[in-house]
Amino acid sequence: MIVVVSQAWTKPGEEHAQAYIELSEKFGVLFRDHPGFRGRRLIRGVEDRTHFTHLRFFDSVEDYDACTQAPDYSDHLVAMYEHLQPYDSYPREFMEVVLDEPDPR
Repeated sequence: MIVVVSQAWTKPGEEHAQAYIELSEKFGVLFRDHPGFRGRRLIRGVEDRTHFTHLRFFDSVEDYDACTQAPDYSDHLVAMYEHLQPYDSYPREFMEVVLDEPDPR
């Protein structure tokens, strides 16, 4: 299993953070029925409340790449970018899951 890790920093103001969270939730519809998709998490910084990390779990990089070809994929990104601080590149990294321990509770 691979994890697609991307970082984002919203514009100052809680309204931008909340809009980004809501749009991210809507963005998830594209992933739910896609082959190879295994789940996702959006996590937020405790000290820097504008910092978000999006974790998307797929069977393979190819499964993720195929998902990015969905017709509405780019439209969702553009809507989310309206609430982000500008940056030069899309910081994304592909990582491999090497240890997966379930919650013991």
